Amino acid sequence: MSTLLPIFPLDVVLLPGVPLPLHIFEPRYKEMVTECLDQKKPFGVVRSKEEGIAEIGCTAEIMAVTKKHSDGRMDIVTEGRERFEVMQLNHERSFLRAEVLYLQDELGSAAAEKISQALKLHGEILSLAGAEPVALSEIEGSKISFHLAGSLPLDPDFKQICDGLSVSDGSPVATATSEGGASGFLSSRAYNQAIICFSSGVSGHESSAHTGGVAA
Repeated sequence: MSTLLPIFPLDVVLLPGVPLPLHIFEPRYKEMVTECLDQKKPFGVVRSKEEGIAEIGCTAEIMAVTKKHSDGRMDIVTEGRERFEVMQLNHERSFLRAEVLYLQDELGSAAAEKISQALKLHGEILSLAGAEPVALSEIEGSKISFHLAGSLPLDPDFKQICDGLSVSDGSPVATATSEGGASGFLSSRAYNQAIICFSSGVSGHESSAHTGGVAA
């Protein structure tokens, strides 16, 4: 059996533990999703780019098929699982597949005050959208970083940077900044930028960091 991971290029960045509802209508992706359902396996979501696709993606587990249309279209709900790096693309099927390297994070224990600060700032942002933050008890400990970043109104380029970082030392949120900070918890400054951007109707802040890509 092939070990290639089916790939679904989308203009989104999926993070572990973050839900992603999808409407499947293209024939090639109807084929892909049907195969994943039959074999109970995930597919990979990778951000599409003008020059191809991003180097880092995340597997999506199909949690539910909420509706099946008479013409074969489907409405599904997926959830991010494992991050991976695209090593080699395969074009033999109607849909893209890839050889991937799964990324492992070294988890530790974050200081309680750092987690509390991150959750407080995260809640402030969500309140601007009239949304209720998820209780900490409902979030898997190893997924806190990705949950906070994935649910924020941030620019996809910024989320792509988060997706490519290694979460270590139990950091509540991983991020990269123009000053070169490559990991750790998301700073108050970064959250304040997100708050300002969201309240003014801007999707997120820009980052000059390189996010990488693979030619499709």
